[in-house]
Amino acid sequence: MKPDRNAGAAPQRTSLMSFIAIVLALSLYRVGVIAHLGLDPYVDEAYYWGWAQSLDWGYYSKPPMIAALIAGSIQLFGDHLLAIKAPSLILYPATAVVIRQLGCTLFDNRVGFWSGLAFLTMPLTATLGLFVSTDAPLLFFWALGMLLLWRTLQRGTVQQWVGLGVVCGLGLMSKYTMLAFVGSAFLVLLADADGRRQLTRPGPWIGALVALAILTPNLWWNWQHDFPTLRHTAEITRIGVGERGWNMDEFVEFVGAQLISFGPLLMAGLLWAFLRPQPGWVEPRFRFLLLFSLPLLVIVSLQALTGRANGNWSAPVYVSASVLVIAFLAQRARWKLAIIAVALNAVLGIAVYHWPDIVQLAGKTLNGRNDPYKRARGWNELVGQVRPQLAAHPDAVLVGDDRELLAQLIYGLRPSRYARWQADPHIIDHYGLTVPLGTTSGDPVLFVSIRPDIGDTGACFESVEKIADVDVAVYQNFHRRVSIWLLKGFKGY
Repeated sequence: MKPDRNAGAAPQRTSLMSFIAIVLALSLYRVGVIAHLGLDPYVDEAYYWGWAQSLDWGYYSKPPMIAALIAGSIQLFGDHLLAIKAPSLILYPATAVVIRQLGCTLFDNRVGFWSGLAFLTMPLTATLGLFVSTDAPLLFFWALGMLLLWRTLQRGTVQQWVGLGVVCGLGLMSKYTMLAFVGSAFLVLLADADGRRQLTRPGPWIGALVALAILTPNLWWNWQHDFPTLRHTAEITRIGVGERGWNMDEFVEFVGAQLISFGPLLMAGLLWAFLRPQPGWVEPRFRFLLLFSLPLLVIVSLQALTGRANGNWSAPVYVSASVLVIAFLAQRARWKLAIIAVALNAVLGIAVYHWPDIVQLAGKTLNGRNDPYKRARGWNELVGQVRPQLAAHPDAVLVGDDRELLAQLIYGLRPSRYARWQADPHIIDHYGLTVPLGTTSGDPVLFVSIRPDIGDTGACFESVEKIADVDVAVYQNFHRRVSIWLLKGFKGY
């Protein structure tokens, strides 16, 4: 009797369909959470929306992928907050599907299923999934790149290397952290005899050239604008002579962020996998996963120890770590621990989503200290109070002196003309790079500032008139305050 080749296909399809059903249910739940929380645009969401209105090959702090995704989403779904968030609402679940497939390919259906759920429910994904950010496309392309690389290692055709190069290039156009993927992929090739042989062939190098070709328009844009993205990266990482030193507080904060990001039990499993008595470096599958998690985690940890590192800078670590921990626990027959770890993260995610409800059920009042969503509150009301002032001066240019404020005003008011107050020659955002207030226009300026007084700004104009103070009490201990001035006769900085 011939073996039934389809014998294993049915369980695989059932597992996949079950996983997709969970993914869709959780995605719809997140949409409901966003509506229930009643959030305004988060600062970066309003900022990126502005980028999407003027597509280019680069922006001050990021490559262009996030702007292109938001622009496409608005075209498909309309110009509203959920459409802006749609790239994250779609890409994080899609990444979980790819991670599930990676786990199935490296190990089996069960490992793949729980690996995908581990990623989908970890606190980092739960939190980032509510807001659009550059991490959404980065993690998707990172996961897809890992899956393609493993398959390419098995076959090594030029076509596969080209495909991997496309994915790497798109990842680099999402966030430069994708360079760490390239480094890990190179380590994977060096660590394997077949991989070292492939390095002597054209495939990997053709793939690298494809990735570089895709990134080239962004590099050209940076060259034309004096490399603002690289300068910004150097500034936020405190790279520079005399700027670095041991910073234990930053390191402790970063480590705490990692524990929260991955979840307590999954992080314990990850440390166990890193420190186990019999290292997995000799087993190709575990070595592959280790090389896509440990190097970046070490690099960002050292960055935190000697400079500054945001908690999400290590986010790609948890793509491979999701598979690594589940496979490691499965290998030791600790399935109960793996399932409990994922379930705990799911509960933590629900708690984060419904934290305002939990606070109120506990008989407490939400305030500026206990509301984690406060940065996405109060903006619509603030914009609503600025709107009549702009309408009363239709010939005025809307000008702001703060990136967060200006982004929200532009998003909410949709002014025909706006500019950034850029008295300091040191540019710190995309507005200062592209729309600084210049002396060419003699039109009046509607200046909206987070400062209660106008300070040195008034000396740059012939006429200065304060027309309003706006105070939005989001909570008793958390206000949004701006002052509004009508300025005429700009004399220059």
